[in-house]
Amino acid sequence: MNRITLTAALLALAAPAFADEAHTPADGWNEGGGEQDEALTLTPDHENGIYTYEVCSACHGLNGWGLPDGTFPMISGQHPNVIIKQLADIRALNRDNPTMYPFALPQEIGGSQSIADVAAYISALPMNPEPGYGAGDNLELGAQLYADNCVKCHGENGEGDNAKFYPRIHGQHYNYLVRQYQWIKDGKRRNANPEMVAQIQKFTDADTEAVLDYVSRLAAPADLVGDPEWINPDYDW
Repeated sequence: MNRITLTAALLALAAPAFADEAHTPADGWNEGGGEQDEALTLTPDHENGIYTYEVCSACHGLNGWGLPDGTFPMISGQHPNVIIKQLADIRALNRDNPTMYPFALPQEIGGSQSIADVAAYISALPMNPEPGYGAGDNLELGAQLYADNCVKCHGENGEGDNAKFYPRIHGQHYNYLVRQYQWIKDGKRRNANPEMVAQIQKFTDADTEAVLDYVSRLAAPADLVGDPEWINPDYDW
Protein backbone atom coordinates (compact mmCIF):
# COMPACT_ATOMS: atom_id res chain seq x y z
CA MET A 1 0.00 0.00 0.00
CA ASN A 2 1.56 3.36 -1.02
CA ARG A 3 1.45 6.46 1.19
CA ILE A 4 -1.45 8.08 -0.66
CA THR A 5 -3.58 4.95 -0.35
CA LEU A 6 -2.67 4.66 3.32
CA THR A 7 -3.64 8.28 3.88
CA ALA A 8 -6.99 7.77 2.21
CA ALA A 9 -7.63 4.83 4.50
CA LEU A 10 -6.75 6.92 7.54
CA LEU A 11 -9.09 9.63 6.35
CA ALA A 12 -11.97 7.21 6.08
CA LEU A 13 -11.36 5.95 9.61
CA ALA A 14 -10.53 9.23 11.34
CA ALA A 15 -12.97 10.94 13.66
CA PRO A 16 -13.74 14.57 12.78
CA ALA A 17 -11.35 17.01 14.44
CA PHE A 18 -13.34 19.64 16.29
CA ALA A 19 -11.99 21.59 19.24
CA ASP A 20 -13.68 23.17 22.24
CA GLU A 21 -16.71 25.21 21.08
CA ALA A 22 -15.90 27.80 23.76
CA HIS A 23 -12.78 28.75 21.82
CA THR A 24 -13.90 31.84 19.89
CA PRO A 25 -12.34 33.57 16.87
CA ALA A 26 -11.12 36.39 19.12
CA ASP A 27 -8.92 34.05 21.19
CA GLY A 28 -5.52 35.09 19.89
CA TRP A 29 -5.61 34.31 16.20
CA ASN A 30 -1.82 34.04 16.03
CA GLU A 31 -0.34 33.67 19.48
CA GLY A 32 2.09 31.06 18.19
CA GLY A 33 3.79 28.59 20.49
CA GLY A 34 4.32 24.87 20.09
CA GLU A 35 5.06 23.47 16.66
CA GLN A 36 4.51 26.79 14.90
CA ASP A 37 7.32 28.52 16.77
CA GLU A 38 9.62 25.53 16.43
CA ALA A 39 9.03 25.08 12.70
CA LEU A 40 9.72 28.76 12.05
CA THR A 41 13.27 28.35 13.38
CA LEU A 42 14.20 25.24 11.38
CA THR A 43 16.17 25.04 8.15
CA PRO A 44 14.01 23.30 5.53
CA ASP A 45 15.14 20.02 4.00
CA HIS A 46 14.13 20.00 0.33
CA GLU A 47 14.17 16.24 -0.14
CA ASN A 48 11.97 15.67 2.88
CA GLY A 49 9.69 18.40 1.59
CA ILE A 50 9.17 16.37 -1.58
CA TYR A 51 8.58 13.21 0.43
CA THR A 52 6.12 14.90 2.79
CA TYR A 53 4.21 16.68 0.03
CA GLU A 54 3.26 13.33 -1.53
CA VAL A 55 0.62 13.05 1.21
CA CYS A 56 -0.68 16.58 0.51
CA SER A 57 -0.85 15.89 -3.22
CA ALA A 58 -3.67 13.38 -2.71
CA CYS A 59 -6.02 16.37 -2.39
CA HIS A 60 -4.15 19.45 -3.58
CA GLY A 61 -2.65 17.76 -6.64
CA LEU A 62 0.99 17.23 -7.54
CA ASN A 63 1.22 20.86 -8.67
CA GLY A 64 -0.50 22.23 -5.57
CA TRP A 65 -3.11 23.88 -7.79
CA GLY A 66 -6.22 22.57 -6.04
CA LEU A 67 -9.55 22.46 -7.88
CA PRO A 68 -11.54 25.31 -9.48
CA ASP A 69 -14.72 24.10 -7.76
CA GLY A 70 -13.10 25.12 -4.49
CA THR A 71 -13.08 21.66 -2.93
CA PHE A 72 -9.36 22.08 -2.36
CA PRO A 73 -7.46 25.38 -2.55
CA MET A 74 -4.40 26.25 -4.53
CA ILE A 75 -1.55 26.15 -2.03
CA SER A 76 1.40 26.49 -4.41
CA GLY A 77 3.30 29.74 -3.97
CA GLN A 78 1.74 30.45 -0.59
CA HIS A 79 3.94 32.15 2.01
CA PRO A 80 5.80 29.54 4.07
CA ASN A 81 4.88 31.20 7.37
CA VAL A 82 1.21 30.99 6.44
CA ILE A 83 1.51 27.28 5.62
CA ILE A 84 3.37 26.62 8.87
CA LYS A 85 0.71 28.44 10.88
CA GLN A 86 -2.21 26.64 9.25
CA LEU A 87 -0.63 23.19 9.57
CA ALA A 88 0.32 23.81 13.20
CA ASP A 89 -3.17 25.19 13.97
CA ILE A 90 -4.91 22.20 12.40
CA ARG A 91 -2.69 19.79 14.34
CA ALA A 92 -3.27 21.70 17.59
CA LEU A 93 -7.05 21.85 16.91
CA ASN A 94 -6.97 25.64 16.71
CA ARG A 95 -8.56 25.35 13.26
CA ASP A 96 -11.27 22.81 12.46
CA ASN A 97 -10.51 20.89 9.29
CA PRO A 98 -11.72 17.30 9.64
CA THR A 99 -10.87 16.53 6.00
CA MET A 100 -7.24 17.56 6.32
CA TYR A 101 -6.66 16.59 9.94
CA PRO A 102 -5.67 12.92 9.38
CA PHE A 103 -3.31 13.98 6.59
CA ALA A 104 -1.57 16.45 8.89
CA LEU A 105 -1.01 14.17 11.88
CA PRO A 106 2.61 13.76 13.06
CA GLN A 107 2.45 10.00 12.52
CA GLU A 108 1.49 10.66 8.90
CA ILE A 109 3.87 13.45 7.83
CA GLY A 110 6.31 13.85 10.72
CA GLY A 111 7.03 16.51 13.33
CA SER A 112 7.93 20.20 13.27
CA GLN A 113 10.81 19.61 10.87
CA SER A 114 8.43 18.15 8.30
CA ILE A 115 6.12 21.14 8.71
CA ALA A 116 9.03 23.44 7.91
CA ASP A 117 10.13 21.21 5.01
CA VAL A 118 6.77 20.91 3.30
CA ALA A 119 5.96 24.60 3.82
CA ALA A 120 9.16 25.61 2.04
CA TYR A 121 8.49 23.09 -0.73
CA ILE A 122 4.92 24.24 -1.33
CA SER A 123 5.85 27.91 -1.29
CA ALA A 124 8.36 27.30 -4.10
CA LEU A 125 5.87 25.55 -6.42
CA PRO A 126 4.62 27.69 -9.34
CA MET A 127 1.12 29.04 -8.92
CA ASN A 128 -1.94 27.99 -10.91
CA PRO A 129 -2.24 30.05 -14.11
CA GLU A 130 -5.94 29.19 -14.54
CA PRO A 131 -7.84 29.65 -11.25
CA GLY A 132 -11.59 29.45 -10.99
CA TYR A 133 -13.43 32.77 -11.29
CA GLY A 134 -16.86 34.09 -10.37
CA ALA A 135 -19.45 35.55 -12.72
CA GLY A 136 -17.44 38.71 -13.44
CA ASP A 137 -20.49 40.97 -13.50
CA ASN A 138 -19.69 43.35 -10.61
CA LEU A 139 -15.93 43.76 -10.64
CA GLU A 140 -16.00 47.55 -10.26
CA LEU A 141 -17.75 47.17 -6.91
CA GLY A 142 -15.35 44.39 -6.01
CA ALA A 143 -12.34 46.58 -6.74
CA GLN A 144 -13.71 49.38 -4.55
CA LEU A 145 -14.54 47.04 -1.67
CA TYR A 146 -11.08 45.53 -1.87
CA ALA A 147 -9.40 48.94 -1.85
CA ASP A 148 -11.47 50.07 1.12
CA ASN A 149 -11.28 46.94 3.25
CA CYS A 150 -8.62 44.43 2.25
CA VAL A 151 -5.48 46.27 1.17
CA LYS A 152 -4.21 46.91 4.70
CA CYS A 153 -3.50 43.21 5.30
CA HIS A 154 -3.54 41.47 1.94
CA GLY A 155 -1.75 44.16 -0.06
CA GLU A 156 -2.54 46.08 -3.22
CA ASN A 157 -2.42 42.97 -5.37
CA GLY A 158 -3.40 40.27 -2.88
CA GLU A 159 0.23 39.44 -2.15
CA GLY A 160 -0.20 39.16 1.61
CA ASP A 161 2.75 39.37 4.01
CA ASN A 162 4.88 36.41 5.04
CA ALA A 163 6.26 38.11 8.17
CA LYS A 164 2.76 38.96 9.41
CA PHE A 165 1.22 35.60 8.42
CA TYR A 166 -1.20 37.28 5.97
CA PRO A 167 -1.81 34.85 3.08
CA ARG A 168 -1.50 35.40 -0.63
CA ILE A 169 -5.03 35.50 -1.97
CA HIS A 170 -4.42 36.54 -5.57
CA GLY A 171 -5.14 33.77 -8.04
CA GLN A 172 -7.01 31.66 -5.49
CA HIS A 173 -10.08 29.78 -6.70
CA TYR A 174 -13.22 31.89 -6.34
CA ASN A 175 -15.33 29.09 -4.88
CA TYR A 176 -12.73 28.35 -2.23
CA LEU A 177 -12.51 32.04 -1.32
CA VAL A 178 -16.29 32.18 -0.92
CA ARG A 179 -16.41 29.17 1.38
CA GLN A 180 -13.56 30.34 3.61
CA TYR A 181 -14.91 33.88 3.73
CA GLN A 182 -18.28 32.61 4.91
CA TRP A 183 -16.65 30.39 7.54
CA ILE A 184 -14.62 33.35 8.77
CA LYS A 185 -17.70 35.58 8.87
CA ASP A 186 -19.69 32.96 10.79
CA GLY A 187 -16.85 32.25 13.25
CA LYS A 188 -16.39 28.69 11.96
CA ARG A 189 -12.76 29.26 11.00
CA ARG A 190 -11.64 29.96 14.53
CA ASN A 191 -8.02 30.88 13.83
CA ALA A 192 -8.98 33.83 11.61
CA ASN A 193 -7.86 37.37 12.38
CA PRO A 194 -10.61 38.83 14.62
CA GLU A 195 -10.22 42.21 12.91
CA MET A 196 -11.29 40.60 9.64
CA VAL A 197 -14.11 38.71 11.34
CA ALA A 198 -15.53 42.00 12.62
CA GLN A 199 -14.84 43.96 9.43
CA ILE A 200 -16.73 41.70 7.03
CA GLN A 201 -19.91 41.48 9.08
CA LYS A 202 -21.24 44.50 7.16
CA PHE A 203 -20.77 42.89 3.75
CA THR A 204 -23.90 41.82 1.89
CA ASP A 205 -23.98 38.67 -0.24
CA ALA A 206 -23.58 40.85 -3.32
CA ASP A 207 -20.56 42.56 -1.75
CA THR A 208 -19.02 39.20 -0.94
CA GLU A 209 -19.44 37.84 -4.44
CA ALA A 210 -18.09 41.02 -6.01
CA VAL A 211 -14.96 41.40 -3.89
CA LEU A 212 -14.00 37.72 -4.01
CA ASP A 213 -14.54 37.55 -7.78
CA TYR A 214 -12.22 40.55 -8.03
CA VAL A 215 -9.64 38.90 -5.76
CA SER A 216 -9.63 35.68 -7.79
CA ARG A 217 -8.73 37.76 -10.87
CA LEU A 218 -5.78 39.54 -9.27
CA ALA A 219 -2.72 38.34 -11.15
CA ALA A 220 0.22 36.99 -9.20
CA PRO A 221 3.68 38.09 -10.42
CA ALA A 222 4.52 36.34 -13.67
CA ASP A 223 7.66 34.76 -12.22
CA LEU A 224 5.56 32.95 -9.62
CA VAL A 225 3.02 31.50 -12.06
CA GLY A 226 3.41 28.19 -13.87
CA ASP A 227 2.76 27.30 -17.46
CA PRO A 228 -0.69 25.72 -17.97
CA GLU A 229 1.02 22.53 -19.17
CA TRP A 230 3.46 22.32 -16.26
CA ILE A 231 3.57 19.02 -14.38
CA ASN A 232 5.55 18.68 -11.18
CA PRO A 233 8.74 16.82 -12.20
CA ASP A 234 9.51 15.70 -8.64
CA TYR A 235 6.95 12.91 -9.02
CA ASP A 236 7.81 11.80 -12.54
CA TRP A 237 8.36 8.18 -11.59
